[in-house]
Amino acid sequence: MTGPGEGRVPGPGEGRVPGEGRVLGLGIDVVDLDRFRLAIGRTPGLVERVFTPGERAYALRKRDPAERLAARFAAKEATMKALGVGLGAFRFHDVEVTKARSGAPSLALTGAAAALAGRRGVGAWHIALTHSALIAEAVVLALA
Repeated sequence: MTGPGEGRVPGPGEGRVPGEGRVLGLGIDVVDLDRFRLAIGRTPGLVERVFTPGERAYALRKRDPAERLAARFAAKEATMKALGVGLGAFRFHDVEVTKARSGAPSLALTGAAAALAGRRGVGAWHIALTHSALIAEAVVLALA
């Protein structure tokens, strides 16, 4: 037996997170760590080209920076997906993964990414990052 509203597809404007605006987009991305390590090993400028100084500084303090960098790369790709665009819509540096004092990740958008998010009506973001010895993953939710 289901209660009121259970087992049905939400109607227009009902895709909401409690206390937040309407869901505008969802993005997810997974990065294979072995392939990522090979890519940054073969292309020395890749880390500087893709990651902001803050992201690099955070990752380089860790025993295995590749795990943190791969999770942040996944977040940048997931942000593109949440905005409904692909590679080339904005620079990777236009999306930065930051951390609150609590350790919770968040997104800071600048440049073309911020302009695109503004045009799409994005007012807030939710982000989740994870990694194992094999993969790094990010989920990004864009809210009105």
